[in-house]
Amino acid sequence: MALSLAASGSASVAPRAEVGGDWTRFGYDAARHDAGPTRTGITAANVGRLRRQRVTLDGTVDASPIYLRGVRIHGARHDAFFVTTSYGRTLAIDASNGAILWQFTPRSYPSLAGSYRITNSTPVADPSRRFVYGASPDGLVHKLSVASGSEARGWPARVSLLPQREKLGTSLNFSRGLVLLGTGGYVGDAPPYQGHVVAINATTGRIAHVWNSLCSNVRRLLNPSSCANSDSAIWARSGVVVVPGTGRLLVATGNGRFDGKHNWGDSALLLTSNARGLLRNWTPRNQASLESGDVDLGSTAPALISGYAVQGGKDGKLRLLSLSRLGGKLGATGGELQTLPAPGGAAVFTAPAVYGKRLFVASASGLGCYVLRNGRLHLSWQHSGGATSPVVAGGLLYVYNGSLSVYAPATGKLIASFSGLGSAHWSSPIVTDGRVALPEGDANDHRTSGVLDIFRLP
Repeated sequence: MALSLAASGSASVAPRAEVGGDWTRFGYDAARHDAGPTRTGITAANVGRLRRQRVTLDGTVDASPIYLRGVRIHGARHDAFFVTTSYGRTLAIDASNGAILWQFTPRSYPSLAGSYRITNSTPVADPSRRFVYGASPDGLVHKLSVASGSEARGWPARVSLLPQREKLGTSLNFSRGLVLLGTGGYVGDAPPYQGHVVAINATTGRIAHVWNSLCSNVRRLLNPSSCANSDSAIWARSGVVVVPGTGRLLVATGNGRFDGKHNWGDSALLLTSNARGLLRNWTPRNQASLESGDVDLGSTAPALISGYAVQGGKDGKLRLLSLSRLGGKLGATGGELQTLPAPGGAAVFTAPAVYGKRLFVASASGLGCYVLRNGRLHLSWQHSGGATSPVVAGGLLYVYNGSLSVYAPATGKLIASFSGLGSAHWSSPIVTDGRVALPEGDANDHRTSGVLDIFRLP
Protein backbone atom coordinates (compact mmCIF):
# COMPACT_ATOMS: atom_id res chain seq x y z
CA MET A 1 0.00 0.00 0.00
CA ALA A 2 1.63 3.26 -1.11
CA LEU A 3 0.28 6.46 0.36
CA SER A 4 1.20 10.08 -0.28
CA LEU A 5 -0.50 12.15 2.37
CA ALA A 6 0.05 15.73 3.49
CA ALA A 7 -1.57 18.24 5.80
CA SER A 8 -0.09 21.73 5.85
CA GLY A 9 -0.34 24.47 8.44
CA SER A 10 -0.70 24.22 12.19
CA ALA A 11 -4.38 23.44 12.72
CA SER A 12 -5.36 21.67 15.93
CA VAL A 13 -6.01 17.95 15.78
CA ALA A 14 -8.63 15.93 17.60
CA PRO A 15 -7.75 14.68 21.10
CA ARG A 16 -6.29 11.19 21.15
CA ALA A 17 -5.17 8.64 23.69
CA GLU A 18 -1.54 9.14 24.68
CA VAL A 19 0.25 5.79 24.46
CA GLY A 20 4.04 5.61 24.55
CA GLY A 21 5.41 8.60 26.44
CA ASP A 22 8.85 10.23 26.33
CA TRP A 23 11.50 9.45 23.71
CA THR A 24 14.50 11.12 25.30
CA ARG A 25 17.43 10.35 22.98
CA PHE A 26 18.59 8.78 19.73
CA GLY A 27 17.97 5.03 19.91
CA TYR A 28 15.25 5.48 22.59
CA ASP A 29 17.40 4.19 25.48
CA ALA A 30 21.00 4.65 26.60
CA ALA A 31 21.91 1.26 25.08
CA ARG A 32 20.72 2.55 21.65
CA HIS A 33 18.44 -0.44 21.05
CA ASP A 34 16.28 1.65 18.66
CA ALA A 35 13.29 -0.20 20.08
CA GLY A 36 10.75 2.24 21.45
CA PRO A 37 7.59 1.82 23.51
CA THR A 38 5.72 -1.48 23.22
CA ARG A 39 2.50 0.45 22.66
CA THR A 40 2.33 3.68 20.67
CA GLY A 41 -1.33 4.00 19.73
CA ILE A 42 -0.35 3.08 16.16
CA THR A 43 -1.03 -0.51 15.09
CA ALA A 44 -0.97 -2.61 11.95
CA ALA A 45 -4.71 -2.01 11.70
CA ASN A 46 -4.60 1.81 11.78
CA VAL A 47 -1.11 2.79 10.56
CA GLY A 48 -2.41 3.30 7.03
CA ARG A 49 -4.66 6.10 8.29
CA LEU A 50 -1.78 8.31 9.41
CA ARG A 51 -1.92 11.85 8.04
CA ARG A 52 1.18 13.94 7.46
CA GLN A 53 1.88 17.55 8.44
CA ARG A 54 4.93 19.17 6.86
CA VAL A 55 6.57 21.65 9.24
CA THR A 56 9.11 24.09 7.76
CA LEU A 57 12.20 24.71 9.90
CA ASP A 58 15.01 27.28 9.92
CA GLY A 59 17.59 24.57 9.32
CA THR A 60 18.12 21.00 8.16
CA VAL A 61 17.79 18.28 10.79
CA ASP A 62 20.09 15.53 9.54
CA ALA A 63 19.53 13.68 12.80
CA SER A 64 16.48 12.51 14.74
CA PRO A 65 13.97 14.23 17.02
CA ILE A 66 13.41 13.55 20.69
CA TYR A 67 10.09 13.93 22.50
CA LEU A 68 8.78 14.94 25.92
CA ARG A 69 5.12 14.58 26.88
CA GLY A 70 3.30 17.28 28.81
CA VAL A 71 6.22 19.55 29.67
CA ARG A 72 5.71 23.18 30.64
CA ILE A 73 6.89 25.61 27.95
CA HIS A 74 6.23 29.34 28.27
CA GLY A 75 3.81 28.61 31.10
CA ALA A 76 1.62 26.05 29.32
CA ARG A 77 1.70 22.27 28.99
CA HIS A 78 2.84 20.88 25.65
CA ASP A 79 3.79 17.60 24.07
CA ALA A 80 6.96 18.67 22.28
CA PHE A 81 9.56 17.46 19.83
CA PHE A 82 13.11 18.81 20.12
CA VAL A 83 15.58 18.86 17.22
CA THR A 84 19.02 20.27 16.46
CA THR A 85 19.75 21.58 12.97
CA SER A 86 22.98 21.11 11.06
CA TYR A 87 24.34 24.52 12.14
CA GLY A 88 23.51 24.09 15.80
CA ARG A 89 20.08 25.63 16.25
CA THR A 90 17.89 23.67 18.69
CA LEU A 91 14.11 24.00 18.42
CA ALA A 92 11.08 22.97 20.47
CA ILE A 93 8.08 22.07 18.30
CA ASP A 94 4.51 21.50 19.46
CA ALA A 95 3.72 17.87 18.65
CA SER A 96 -0.01 18.58 18.40
CA ASN A 97 0.04 21.30 15.75
CA GLY A 98 3.64 21.81 14.54
CA ALA A 99 4.05 25.30 16.01
CA ILE A 100 7.59 26.41 16.88
CA LEU A 101 7.59 26.97 20.65
CA TRP A 102 11.14 28.28 20.97
CA GLN A 103 14.41 28.35 19.06
CA PHE A 104 17.92 28.55 20.48
CA THR A 105 20.59 29.95 18.15
CA PRO A 106 24.27 29.65 19.18
CA ARG A 107 26.35 32.81 18.94
CA SER A 108 28.53 31.20 16.28
CA TYR A 109 25.60 30.61 13.93
CA PRO A 110 26.22 33.57 11.54
CA SER A 111 29.79 32.39 10.87
CA LEU A 112 28.78 28.73 10.45
CA ALA A 113 25.60 28.89 8.36
CA GLY A 114 26.18 27.58 4.86
CA SER A 115 29.70 26.34 5.63
CA TYR A 116 31.17 22.83 5.73
CA ARG A 117 31.01 22.86 9.54
CA ILE A 118 27.88 20.90 10.38
CA THR A 119 26.54 18.60 13.08
CA ASN A 120 24.38 15.48 12.79
CA SER A 121 23.93 15.26 16.54
CA THR A 122 20.57 14.35 18.07
CA PRO A 123 19.92 16.12 21.40
CA VAL A 124 19.31 14.27 24.68
CA ALA A 125 16.90 15.14 27.48
CA ASP A 126 17.94 15.46 31.10
CA PRO A 127 16.22 12.87 33.34
CA SER A 128 14.55 15.76 35.19
CA ARG A 129 12.82 16.73 31.91
CA ARG A 130 13.73 20.34 32.69
CA PHE A 131 16.62 20.56 30.21
CA VAL A 132 17.77 19.28 26.85
CA TYR A 133 21.40 19.13 25.71
CA GLY A 134 22.38 19.96 22.14
CA ALA A 135 25.64 20.24 20.19
CA SER A 136 26.79 22.94 17.78
CA PRO A 137 29.60 22.87 15.18
CA ASP A 138 31.68 25.37 17.16
CA GLY A 139 32.75 22.57 19.53
CA LEU A 140 30.24 23.40 22.25
CA VAL A 141 27.52 21.43 24.05
CA HIS A 142 24.59 23.48 25.34
CA LYS A 143 22.22 22.87 28.26
CA LEU A 144 18.88 24.44 27.38
CA SER A 145 15.80 25.05 29.48
CA VAL A 146 12.81 23.05 28.24
CA ALA A 147 10.57 25.85 29.49
CA SER A 148 12.19 28.67 27.52
CA GLY A 149 15.16 27.53 25.42
CA SER A 150 17.58 29.66 27.44
CA GLU A 151 21.10 28.43 28.25
CA ALA A 152 21.71 27.09 31.76
CA ARG A 153 24.18 28.85 34.02
CA GLY A 154 27.75 27.52 33.69
CA TRP A 155 27.19 26.29 30.13
CA PRO A 156 28.05 25.73 27.29
CA ALA A 157 30.78 23.11 27.67
CA ARG A 158 33.69 23.08 25.23
CA VAL A 159 34.50 19.59 23.93
CA SER A 160 36.91 20.39 21.09
CA LEU A 161 39.98 22.62 20.89
CA LEU A 162 39.89 22.62 17.09
CA PRO A 163 36.24 22.57 15.93
CA GLN A 164 37.38 23.56 12.43
CA ARG A 165 38.63 19.96 12.12
CA GLU A 166 36.87 18.01 14.89
CA LYS A 167 33.19 17.39 14.16
CA LEU A 168 30.49 16.94 16.79
CA GLY A 169 28.52 14.50 14.68
CA THR A 170 27.37 11.75 17.02
CA SER A 171 24.14 11.75 18.98
CA LEU A 172 24.38 12.81 22.62
CA ASN A 173 23.78 10.29 25.38
CA PHE A 174 23.23 10.52 29.14
CA SER A 175 24.23 8.12 31.91
CA ARG A 176 24.96 8.40 35.64
CA GLY A 177 24.88 12.16 35.70
CA LEU A 178 27.12 12.53 32.64
CA VAL A 179 26.40 13.88 29.18
CA LEU A 180 28.33 11.72 26.69
CA LEU A 181 29.46 12.30 23.13
CA GLY A 182 32.12 11.28 20.63
CA THR A 183 33.99 13.43 18.12
CA GLY A 184 35.13 12.77 14.58
CA GLY A 185 36.15 14.65 11.46
CA TYR A 186 34.49 16.26 8.48
CA VAL A 187 34.04 14.87 4.97
CA GLY A 188 37.49 14.60 3.43
CA ASP A 189 39.21 13.67 6.71
CA ALA A 190 41.39 16.79 6.72
CA PRO A 191 43.93 16.45 9.56
CA PRO A 192 44.56 17.01 12.35
CA TYR A 193 41.79 15.59 14.50
CA GLN A 194 41.34 12.69 16.89
CA GLY A 195 38.24 10.79 17.91
CA HIS A 196 37.59 11.17 21.58
CA VAL A 197 34.85 10.46 24.13
CA VAL A 198 33.92 13.31 26.43
CA ALA A 199 31.96 12.90 29.66
CA ILE A 200 30.48 16.17 30.95
CA ASN A 201 29.09 16.72 34.44
CA ALA A 202 25.42 17.40 33.66
CA THR A 203 25.03 19.75 36.62
CA THR A 204 28.11 21.94 36.35
CA GLY A 205 29.01 21.71 32.66
CA ARG A 206 32.58 20.81 33.54
CA ILE A 207 34.37 17.98 31.77
CA ALA A 208 34.65 14.95 34.02
CA HIS A 209 36.84 12.79 31.78
CA VAL A 210 38.17 12.57 28.23
CA TRP A 211 39.31 9.39 26.52
CA ASN A 212 41.30 9.89 23.31
CA SER A 213 41.34 7.07 20.75
CA LEU A 214 44.74 8.28 19.53
CA CYS A 215 47.37 9.28 22.08
CA SER A 216 45.11 7.62 24.68
CA ASN A 217 47.79 8.15 27.34
CA VAL A 218 46.74 11.82 27.29
CA ARG A 219 43.65 12.18 29.49
CA ARG A 220 42.47 15.65 28.60
CA LEU A 221 41.17 17.48 25.55
CA LEU A 222 43.94 17.34 22.99
CA ASN A 223 45.13 20.13 20.81
CA PRO A 224 44.95 17.91 17.70
CA SER A 225 48.34 19.07 16.42
CA SER A 226 49.99 17.89 19.65
CA CYS A 227 49.31 14.22 18.82
CA ALA A 228 51.51 12.59 16.19
CA ASN A 229 48.53 10.70 14.73
CA SER A 230 45.26 11.87 13.18
CA ASP A 231 41.78 10.47 12.48
CA SER A 232 40.32 7.43 14.34
CA ALA A 233 36.98 9.25 14.28
CA ILE A 234 34.07 8.32 16.50
CA TRP A 235 31.35 9.19 14.01
CA ALA A 236 28.68 6.47 14.08
CA ARG A 237 25.06 7.59 14.51
CA SER A 238 24.78 6.03 17.98
CA GLY A 239 28.02 7.59 19.19
CA VAL A 240 28.50 6.36 22.76
CA VAL A 241 26.50 3.23 23.67
CA VAL A 242 25.84 2.53 27.37
CA VAL A 243 25.87 -1.12 28.49
CA PRO A 244 22.84 -1.90 30.71
CA GLY A 245 23.71 -2.80 34.28
CA THR A 246 27.41 -1.95 34.31
CA GLY A 247 27.06 1.46 32.68
CA ARG A 248 30.21 0.82 30.70
CA LEU A 249 30.60 2.65 27.40
CA LEU A 250 30.97 1.17 23.91
CA VAL A 251 32.23 3.06 20.88
CA ALA A 252 33.69 2.21 17.50
CA THR A 253 36.47 4.10 15.74
CA GLY A 254 37.20 4.76 12.09
CA ASN A 255 40.44 4.75 10.15
CA GLY A 256 43.48 5.52 12.23
CA ARG A 257 46.64 4.01 13.64
CA PHE A 258 46.36 0.91 15.81
CA ASP A 259 49.18 -0.31 18.04
CA GLY A 260 47.27 -1.91 20.91
CA LYS A 261 48.83 0.54 23.38
CA HIS A 262 47.91 4.19 22.86
CA ASN A 263 46.33 4.22 19.37
CA TRP A 264 43.05 2.46 18.67
CA GLY A 265 41.93 3.00 15.08
CA ASP A 266 39.30 0.73 13.46
CA SER A 267 38.26 -0.88 16.75
CA ALA A 268 35.24 -1.57 18.92
CA LEU A 269 36.14 -0.33 22.40
CA LEU A 270 34.74 -0.84 25.90
CA LEU A 271 35.41 2.02 28.33
CA THR A 272 34.70 2.57 32.00
CA SER A 273 31.32 4.09 32.82
CA ASN A 274 32.83 7.57 33.21
CA ALA A 275 35.12 7.37 30.13
CA ARG A 276 38.21 7.46 32.30
CA GLY A 277 39.88 4.39 30.81
CA LEU A 278 39.83 1.58 28.26
CA LEU A 279 38.88 -1.94 29.39
CA ARG A 280 38.61 -4.05 26.22
CA ASN A 281 39.06 -3.81 22.47
CA TRP A 282 38.03 -5.78 19.43
CA THR A 283 40.15 -4.97 16.41
CA PRO A 284 39.97 -6.93 13.14
CA ARG A 285 43.13 -8.71 12.07
CA ASN A 286 43.03 -6.83 8.77
CA GLN A 287 42.95 -3.44 10.52
CA ALA A 288 45.91 -2.12 8.53
CA SER A 289 44.15 -2.98 5.28
CA LEU A 290 40.94 -1.27 6.43
CA GLU A 291 42.89 1.85 7.36
CA SER A 292 44.80 2.06 4.10
CA GLY A 293 41.62 1.52 2.07
CA ASP A 294 39.49 4.08 3.95
CA VAL A 295 37.14 1.26 5.03
CA ASP A 296 36.08 2.54 8.45
CA LEU A 297 35.03 -0.07 10.95
CA GLY A 298 33.36 2.69 12.94
CA SER A 299 30.80 3.65 10.31
CA THR A 300 28.38 2.12 12.82
CA ALA A 301 28.53 1.58 16.57
CA PRO A 302 28.23 -1.75 18.40
CA ALA A 303 24.65 -3.00 18.73
CA LEU A 304 23.79 -4.85 21.95
CA ILE A 305 21.77 -8.07 21.83
CA SER A 306 21.41 -10.55 24.71
CA GLY A 307 24.96 -10.45 26.04
CA TYR A 308 26.60 -9.96 22.65
CA ALA A 309 27.70 -6.97 20.59
CA VAL A 310 27.34 -6.80 16.82
CA GLN A 311 29.83 -4.62 14.95
CA GLY A 312 29.24 -3.66 11.33
CA GLY A 313 31.39 -1.50 9.08
CA LYS A 314 32.09 -0.08 5.66
CA ASP A 315 33.34 -3.47 4.48
CA GLY A 316 29.79 -4.85 4.43
CA LYS A 317 30.33 -7.36 7.23
CA LEU A 318 28.72 -7.99 10.60
CA ARG A 319 30.78 -9.46 13.44
CA LEU A 320 29.28 -11.08 16.51
CA LEU A 321 31.37 -10.34 19.60
CA SER A 322 31.26 -11.39 23.24
CA LEU A 323 30.12 -8.31 25.14
CA SER A 324 32.17 -9.16 28.21
CA ARG A 325 35.38 -10.08 26.36
CA LEU A 326 35.12 -8.34 22.97
CA GLY A 327 38.32 -9.58 21.31
CA GLY A 328 39.96 -11.06 24.41
CA LYS A 329 43.28 -9.75 25.70
CA LEU A 330 43.56 -5.97 25.63
CA GLY A 331 45.63 -4.88 22.64
CA ALA A 332 45.13 -8.09 20.65
CA THR A 333 43.43 -8.38 17.26
CA GLY A 334 40.72 -10.80 16.15
CA GLY A 335 38.54 -12.84 18.47
CA GLU A 336 35.13 -12.43 16.83
CA LEU A 337 32.63 -15.28 17.32
CA GLN A 338 30.99 -15.04 13.90
CA THR A 339 31.28 -13.05 10.67
CA LEU A 340 28.47 -12.77 8.14
CA PRO A 341 27.49 -10.36 5.37
CA ALA A 342 25.43 -7.26 6.04
CA PRO A 343 22.25 -6.94 3.95
CA GLY A 344 23.27 -6.89 0.30
CA GLY A 345 26.91 -7.20 1.40
CA ALA A 346 27.03 -3.40 1.51
CA ALA A 347 28.49 -0.82 3.89
CA VAL A 348 26.60 -0.12 7.11
CA PHE A 349 26.26 3.57 8.00
CA THR A 350 23.22 3.14 10.22
CA ALA A 351 22.34 2.17 13.78
CA PRO A 352 20.81 -1.32 13.95
CA ALA A 353 17.59 -1.89 15.90
CA VAL A 354 17.34 -4.70 18.46
CA TYR A 355 13.96 -6.13 19.41
CA GLY A 356 14.22 -9.17 21.65
CA LYS A 357 16.36 -11.72 19.80
CA ARG A 358 15.94 -9.92 16.47
CA LEU A 359 18.50 -7.55 14.94
CA PHE A 360 17.42 -5.23 12.12
CA VAL A 361 20.20 -3.81 9.96
CA ALA A 362 19.94 -1.31 7.10
CA SER A 363 22.94 -1.14 4.79
CA ALA A 364 23.68 0.99 1.76
CA SER A 365 21.70 -1.46 -0.39
CA GLY A 366 19.50 -3.61 1.83
CA LEU A 367 17.41 -4.15 4.94
CA GLY A 368 17.72 -7.42 6.84
CA CYS A 369 16.44 -9.16 9.95
CA TYR A 370 18.75 -11.50 11.85
CA VAL A 371 17.70 -13.80 14.69
CA LEU A 372 20.09 -14.69 17.53
CA ARG A 373 19.86 -18.42 18.20
CA ASN A 374 22.33 -20.67 20.01
CA GLY A 375 24.96 -17.94 20.11
CA ARG A 376 24.84 -17.24 16.38
CA LEU A 377 23.02 -14.82 14.09
CA HIS A 378 20.81 -16.28 11.37
CA LEU A 379 19.33 -14.26 8.50
CA SER A 380 15.53 -14.37 8.76
CA TRP A 381 14.45 -12.09 5.91
CA GLN A 382 15.94 -9.43 3.62
CA HIS A 383 14.79 -6.66 1.29
CA SER A 384 16.80 -4.76 -1.30
CA GLY A 385 17.27 -1.00 -1.22
CA GLY A 386 19.20 1.15 1.22
CA ALA A 387 17.67 2.95 4.19
CA THR A 388 18.50 5.01 7.27
CA SER A 389 18.51 3.60 10.82
CA PRO A 390 15.50 1.31 11.40
CA VAL A 391 13.26 1.75 14.44
CA VAL A 392 10.90 -0.70 16.15
CA ALA A 393 7.99 0.76 18.12
CA GLY A 394 4.57 -0.58 19.03
CA GLY A 395 5.38 -3.91 17.44
CA LEU A 396 6.06 -2.35 14.01
CA LEU A 397 9.31 -1.72 12.11
CA TYR A 398 9.72 1.78 10.63
CA VAL A 399 12.28 2.50 7.90
CA TYR A 400 13.03 5.74 6.00
CA ASN A 401 14.52 5.77 2.51
CA GLY A 402 12.79 8.73 0.86
CA SER A 403 9.54 7.02 1.77
CA LEU A 404 8.47 5.96 5.24
CA SER A 405 7.86 2.22 5.13
CA VAL A 406 6.27 0.16 7.89
CA TYR A 407 6.89 -3.59 8.16
CA ALA A 408 5.89 -6.54 10.31
CA PRO A 409 9.15 -7.21 12.19
CA ALA A 410 8.87 -11.01 12.28
CA THR A 411 8.13 -11.52 8.58
CA GLY A 412 9.27 -8.38 6.77
CA LYS A 413 5.80 -7.95 5.26
CA LEU A 414 5.15 -4.39 4.10
CA ILE A 415 2.15 -2.97 5.94
CA ALA A 416 2.16 0.66 4.78
CA SER A 417 4.35 3.05 2.82
CA PHE A 418 4.17 6.84 2.76
CA SER A 419 5.78 8.30 -0.35
CA GLY A 420 6.46 11.85 -1.46
CA LEU A 421 8.95 12.61 1.29
CA GLY A 422 12.24 14.39 0.73
CA SER A 423 15.76 13.03 0.59
CA ALA A 424 17.09 10.68 3.24
CA HIS A 425 20.55 10.74 4.76
CA TRP A 426 21.09 10.03 8.49
CA SER A 427 17.73 10.98 9.98
CA SER A 428 15.35 8.34 11.30
CA PRO A 429 11.85 8.44 12.80
CA ILE A 430 10.57 8.28 16.35
CA VAL A 431 7.12 6.83 17.13
CA THR A 432 5.13 7.49 20.30
CA ASP A 433 1.82 8.85 21.58
CA GLY A 434 0.06 8.20 18.28
CA ARG A 435 2.58 10.23 16.28
CA VAL A 436 5.57 9.67 14.00
CA ALA A 437 8.17 12.44 13.66
CA LEU A 438 10.71 12.31 10.85
CA PRO A 439 13.08 15.04 9.57
CA GLU A 440 13.99 15.29 5.89
CA GLY A 441 17.19 16.45 4.23
CA ASP A 442 20.95 16.10 4.05
CA ALA A 443 23.28 18.34 6.06
CA ASN A 444 25.91 18.00 3.35
CA ASP A 445 23.71 20.15 1.11
CA HIS A 446 24.57 23.02 3.49
CA ARG A 447 21.08 24.47 3.51
CA THR A 448 19.69 26.72 6.22
CA SER A 449 16.14 25.41 5.91
CA GLY A 450 14.51 22.05 6.32
CA VAL A 451 11.40 20.02 7.05
CA LEU A 452 10.02 17.97 9.93
CA ASP A 453 7.23 15.58 8.98
CA ILE A 454 4.71 14.79 11.71
CA PHE A 455 2.34 11.89 11.05
CA ARG A 456 -0.78 11.58 13.21
CA LEU A 457 -3.89 9.45 13.32
CA PRO A 458 -7.02 11.38 12.24
